[in-house]
Formats: sequence, structure tokens, C-alpha cells
Amino acid sequence: MTDDKNTAQIVNIDIACFKENTFPDYIKKEQSQALRNLLAGNRFQPLHDNSGPYDVSLSIEESRLVMRMRNAAAQDLNVLVLSLKPYRRLIQDYFLMLESYEQTRHCATREKLETIDMGRRALHNEGADLLLARLEDKICMDHETARKLFTLICVLHRGAFMFAA
Repeated sequence: MTDDKNTAQIVNIDIACFKENTFPDYIKKEQSQALRNLLAGNRFQPLHDNSGPYDVSLSIEESRLVMRMRNAAAQDLNVLVLSLKPYRRLIQDYFLMLESYEQTRHCATREKLETIDMGRRALHNEGADLLLARLEDKICMDHETARKLFTLICVLHRGAFMFAA
């Protein structure tokens, strides 16, 4: 599916992040790092399109993740809409881990921080596995790409929750 140009990838991603400047710094850092890492290397191929690389737009509309994709020929592909209900517990736990890490990073032992970070990584893996399973008949992506997208989904969900009113 790939060639020397690595067309099976996301080259541009747009995140509808609501009022990003009101996020705590640690959430901004998570989002920024996930975006950088995603664009530095990913494996992403819609199953019915071989005209990559791809531009992707993520947003939350009516409590659903909306993923819009455009191929290298500037053709809009099918819009994917996923319920976020299966992710809610994972997202809540993910932010609890981030908040716990942020609160303890200045005073905790290295072992305590490593334990919290291991929990965060486990949640990333679980979220990535769920994303891969739910998109398996639509998009081919590797586990690392799914992990990075899960982080962005978490930030989007947090933004939608914070600014819904």
C-alpha cells in the first residue's frame, strides 16, 4: 500500500479546539506534542482511497467525533462520525492521570511519577486499541498513529465539555 513517497500518511491535521488558550498548560503541551509526533511519522490509509497523503480535520459535533479527510487530489473523502460514548471512561481516566501527574511532579518520587506515567501509557494503549477496532473497516493505521489520535480525541472531548455552555 505504501511506496517510497509514503503516501499512506497524514500530512496536515486541523483540530477544532474551541478556546485552546483557556486550556491548562499541561493539556496544551499534550496536544502540541501529539500533533508534532503525529506529523513526524504516522501510518494512515483510508481503505477505499490510494491517493494520499491526506489532510484530516477532527472536530466534535453533537457529542460525536467527526473526521473529515481529503486526499492529495483535493477530493473530500467520506466523513467518519464516531460516537464518543465508548471512549468516555478512558478519556476521564486519561485526564485524571494527567492531572495527578501534574499535581505530583514537583514533590513526588521518581517511582511515583513512573507509576502514574505507566497508567497513562496503558490508557493510551487501550484508547488506541478501541480506535483501531472501530475503524478497522474504514482506515488502516498503525498502533502508534492510533495512540496519537487518541490523545487528540481526548483534548477535543475536553474542549467540547469545557465550552459546551
